[in-house]
Amino acid sequence: QVQLVESGGGLVQAGGSLSLSCAASGRTFSTYTMTWFRQVTGKEREFVAGISWNGGSTRYADSVKGRFTISRDNAKNTVYLQMNSLKPEDTAVYYCAADKRGGFRSAVPTGINVYDYWGQGTQVTVSS
Repeated sequence: QVQLVESGGGLVQAGGSLSLSCAASGRTFSTYTMTWFRQVTGKEREFVAGISWNGGSTRYADSVKGRFTISRDNAKNTVYLQMNSLKPEDTAVYYCAADKRGGFRSAVPTGINVYDYWGQGTQVTVSS
């Protein structure tokens, strides 16, 4: 069983930056596609950004493209989300997720049902 633990959330003013981290347990992190989703209360969880097992492919939601950057360090079993130029509409609980079949995929999937493991989430609040 893989455990994912997010950190780095908090309160920031619009235009500011935050960096999220997701640390994974286990020996097979380097084979997983890793993704960030976010959810606002009362709304569906939505894809934000994802990165392939070797970091060679990334994918972003249109709403964050050019502002957010996803990266990973397989030696540290950690995936990161650098969020710049934050907007109030970025306010949500951010979750990291892992796809254990990532080593067999050439692209980053965005469907929530693809992902096998989830973190507990970290709150990001952007004030106007």
